[in-house]
Amino acid sequence: MRISIERAALLRAVSQAQSVVERRNTIPILGNVLVEAEGSDVTFRATDLDIEVVDKAPAMVERAGSTTVSAVTLHEIVRKLPDGALVTLNADPTSNIVTVEAGRSQFQLNTLPKEDFPVMPSSQYSSNFTVKAEVLRRLFDKSKFAISTEETRYYLNGVYMHVAESEEGRVLRCVATDGHRLARIDAELPSGAEEMPGVIVPRKTVGELRKLLDEDDADIAVSVSETKVRFATPDVTLTSKVIDGTFPDYTRVIPANNPKRLEVDAADFAKAVDRVATVSSERSRAVKLSMDEDRLVLSVNAPDSGAATEELAVAYGDEKLEIGFNAKYLLEIASQVDRENAVFMFNSSGDPTLMREGSDTSAVYVVMPMRV
Repeated sequence: MRISIERAALLRAVSQAQSVVERRNTIPILGNVLVEAEGSDVTFRATDLDIEVVDKAPAMVERAGSTTVSAVTLHEIVRKLPDGALVTLNADPTSNIVTVEAGRSQFQLNTLPKEDFPVMPSSQYSSNFTVKAEVLRRLFDKSKFAISTEETRYYLNGVYMHVAESEEGRVLRCVATDGHRLARIDAELPSGAEEMPGVIVPRKTVGELRKLLDEDDADIAVSVSETKVRFATPDVTLTSKVIDGTFPDYTRVIPANNPKRLEVDAADFAKAVDRVATVSSERSRAVKLSMDEDRLVLSVNAPDSGAATEELAVAYGDEKLEIGFNAKYLLEIASQVDRENAVFMFNSSGDPTLMREGSDTSAVYVVMPMRV
């Protein structure tokens, strides 16, 4: 195999591939990227056995062929080459060496047999549909902060993507929760997704998917089966196993009638929470919200480090209420608000609190209070 490829195109392809590769693995071939050159394209394939990414880039293919080479090392080399460089990859089948050349730089990298590289078996997908990148980005960006990191509850270690009924009709919905907070985001149901099985997209896959979604007007082809999900652009295909488990009935924890309504400027609220939380102990980071007629007082009392209070003008017309929250959870939820105002709906100091963005009900967040 011998190819010449522009440095920017190579870097883009290799960076996506190397991020899938596990840094520490017991199977050496999983640290490599499979490079396949044919026609006028070169593809880079990487996998950790749960996720597979295939990245295609245009290249001058002088001699077709394939080989495998360390993904991380190749990425580091390409990253450090000068902008605009033309990079040549030459695989010598007799010596198990790939030579990387650019200008006066030359690198020789060891290869492993391409036959040993595991290719994820193709799957029959029961649902295939297309969705705009900006729609998928909103669904996953606004929900991923609530993914659980607790490995024992593995079925919460991802975003539950499914078709659901809403007040506006059937929607494509993403939900994530860790038991302390919950995010539920809706989007218009794409044509072809009506019979899609609900799947739990793993945390790592959500992170890799984010790299495909930078161009707002890009169309993402989504394919879903009971065991796999695939996201594809014309140049990149990301295939992942889904989490084998049942996502809990999240609708039971979303409060239906919290009568006390607080409306506050989302940016001002987030900054105030951040400021008063500065003095709190790292372990609890509890912030108390005290609400009265059009007034909100945020306070922190940390016996070992001090105390802080800050007052905000808000829209609140219900009876006086005091309630405590983990500051980190409040900050993460407030930072999801794209509109100017955040609306909090309370019942009592011991019940879950609901938050939404202004009058928009397509994004709903729930956070559990804590004792302060």
